[in-house]
Amino acid sequence: MTILVTGGGGFLGRAIIRRLLESGLTVRSLARGDYPDLALSGVDCFRGDLAEPGDVDRAVEGCELVFHVAAKPGVWGSYEEYYRPNTLGTLNVIDACQRFGVKRLVYTSTPSVVHGGTDIEGANESLPYPETFDTHYPATKAKAEHAVLAANSEDLRTVALRPHLIWGPGDNHLVPRIVARAESGKLRLVGPPSPKVDSTYIDDAARAHIMAAEELAGACRCAGRAYFISQGEPWASDTLINGILEAADMAPCQRYVSPRMAWLAGAFFEVFYWLFRIR
Repeated sequence: MTILVTGGGGFLGRAIIRRLLESGLTVRSLARGDYPDLALSGVDCFRGDLAEPGDVDRAVEGCELVFHVAAKPGVWGSYEEYYRPNTLGTLNVIDACQRFGVKRLVYTSTPSVVHGGTDIEGANESLPYPETFDTHYPATKAKAEHAVLAANSEDLRTVALRPHLIWGPGDNHLVPRIVARAESGKLRLVGPPSPKVDSTYIDDAARAHIMAAEELAGACRCAGRAYFISQGEPWASDTLINGILEAADMAPCQRYVSPRMAWLAGAFFEVFYWLFRIR
């Protein structure tokens, strides 16, 4: 069986590919950059843009299963910068899957698609999409998730997974930024008290994707549905951050900034960057 992982060069994409290769499966990757190490490990690497249907078609044709992991994350940028990879790119993946007879599509979504700006505690997947979003990332991911679930059919089984705050060995996003900020002496925690947050260890995030794909090939109980993915044990954010610092052999951060001050500082810099067109 040939399997495609979009975003195969990323943190989660690599973890999924590693598990697939360990199972002896034929794996492809579609990404914007070149990843020679993936090619050396036996992955058939396609370089392309999700927003370009031709690039997606070349990678999808001949596959039976697609893990659509690639996306533009973050909170800063124009709507178009997020819409093209996150929404249009996903629509292209769905279209290619339908035209080339792909049987299963596992989509990496985010809990942010149901976040309306207030704290969420003790909720489940029945939460509706909010009417408005704080940033373009969840707005474009929500449109993409809705399209993936709506595409579920007898011919193409789909599922959306919502892992939250993935971390662990190989992380190229969260951990390096926290460590670098601490090394510069500029790290501050918001609080106290620190809010609790769910997180997902990288191996568990990858395993959830593999299990979802297996279920789509079996009883299909998850088909057409979305699932939150986490460790099931929310931590105070300062506990999580200081745990990362401890793993990096660094002293814990004990400096805090009040939530109000953090909000005001963030608002000021967003306006400043927008006015002067700073990227």
